[in-house]
Amino acid sequence: MQQHPFIVVGGGMAGLTAAAFLVQAGKPVILFEKQEKSGGLVNSFEREGYVFDGGLRAVESSGMILSTLKELGIEVPLIKSHVSLGIADHIITLKDTADIAAYEAMLKDLYPGEAENIEAIIREIRKVMDYMLVLFASDAPAFSDTRKDGAYMRKVLLPWLWKLIRTVPKINKLQLPVEEHLKKFTDNQSLIDIIIQHFFKGTPTSFALSYFLFYFDYHYPRGGTGMLSQALERYIREKGGEIRLGTEINALDPEQQMVRDAQGVSYSYSRLIWAADLKRLYSSINTGTIKNKGLQKRIEEKQSALAPLREAESILSVYLGINLEKEYFSSRCSEHFFYTPDSSGISKTEPGRITEILEKAKDGDSEAGKAMIKDYLRDYFRYNTFEISFPVLRDARLAPKGKTGLIVSTLFDYDLTKFITDAGWYEEFKTFAEDCMIGILESSVFPDFSKHIELRFSATPLSIQRHVGSTDGAIVGWSFINPYLPVPTSIMQMPTAVNTVLPDVYRAGQWSYSPAGLPISIMTGRMAAKKVLKRK
Repeated sequence: MQQHPFIVVGGGMAGLTAAAFLVQAGKPVILFEKQEKSGGLVNSFEREGYVFDGGLRAVESSGMILSTLKELGIEVPLIKSHVSLGIADHIITLKDTADIAAYEAMLKDLYPGEAENIEAIIREIRKVMDYMLVLFASDAPAFSDTRKDGAYMRKVLLPWLWKLIRTVPKINKLQLPVEEHLKKFTDNQSLIDIIIQHFFKGTPTSFALSYFLFYFDYHYPRGGTGMLSQALERYIREKGGEIRLGTEINALDPEQQMVRDAQGVSYSYSRLIWAADLKRLYSSINTGTIKNKGLQKRIEEKQSALAPLREAESILSVYLGINLEKEYFSSRCSEHFFYTPDSSGISKTEPGRITEILEKAKDGDSEAGKAMIKDYLRDYFRYNTFEISFPVLRDARLAPKGKTGLIVSTLFDYDLTKFITDAGWYEEFKTFAEDCMIGILESSVFPDFSKHIELRFSATPLSIQRHVGSTDGAIVGWSFINPYLPVPTSIMQMPTAVNTVLPDVYRAGQWSYSPAGLPISIMTGRMAAKKVLKRK
């Protein structure tokens, strides 16, 4: 058995952050990542001279990412990334919070009979944005090491804490799913859809409406989003930490304080940070070998509670290399573009219809079932919202000279993708989806661009599951439509997010807190490491 006092399982941003803080403190660390590349959903790759981002499209620093990197002494140059919002032939670019007025005007143009309701919704958005400004102050007082300075404590930290105490209860009252909250202001389903359909089902109001604030905080690492994970990996190795890629941990014995990899090699630990899927943490334990009956019961309760819960939605992405100057695209939108081709809204697809279609396709003629699914998908793509990212509009080195690479993504269901795969037409489906998405963009915002496509390929929820290791291709942890969430959901509960029922085992990452995202991954990785370092 090999001896390693500090072990981190999972090489995404949470695991990398945790390991970085441990090696900074001089601790011997080994990080295990089951994929052949670290970074998880924060990665970039090159294809025929184009650099694309495999998961994360931009960084919302949220006042904590930059301060965390600074605390480690890591510098990653960030480029300001502007966001455009487009609906049909209406497109606006957001430069600062005053542009919320432009968004309001766009909605009124599209839904003239809803003017008063739109004004009320915009007031609500501004209110929630103000709440979040307190939480994610630009200097991130809660996460800055300068809080140890007395003057800083008096002038910045204590006033901020007072604001926080007054604000958190207001935020906690906004946990209703945003689609339900907006029904207090309007019964126009199309309007509700257009405002929220690029969020996950059941997203809490506080998160969804405050996201307009984050649009003004988008940044892009020079060289691609993968520069973030590469910088952390480099730091860990330079400080003497060990990273083992392509090594899956599939067994944990919390009493013996030992983990075992897929090759049967065992490693002991004094502290363990689990920065991978929370279900796998508990399912990797054989409770039959646990002698402590109290511990055995707690583990079995966790296994039972987590088993039926679902992960959040995934995405379908189309990657395109276009033989067109970047100005063709920058004259129409900014570097990061949320575009909805039709103002009717996603409810036009009758979301419950897919369940009925899959039941019929399962029992009926395969070609007829395929035709029904394709009909549904045509509507789904037409009425949905696309997130379009242009790496080369931030960094000119990320595409061949005179050409443009773009990534077009939309939320997509893992179960539907798996059904199609099991039915035997996965590759056909990918080509069909690419054709649909390209055709919609060409008939709306990017006329005649398809004739200039020289590279195209796509990634589905199955691709994410395969290449990143995320369960069901999930990109932000737990689904909001679960009957309950097994992790903290309130800022005041944040200190408990890294705790587990296992002795000397801590958790971090998107499965440890909800709503999740890159800031949460980095934040919980840091928190877990700090707790480990405090233990004697």
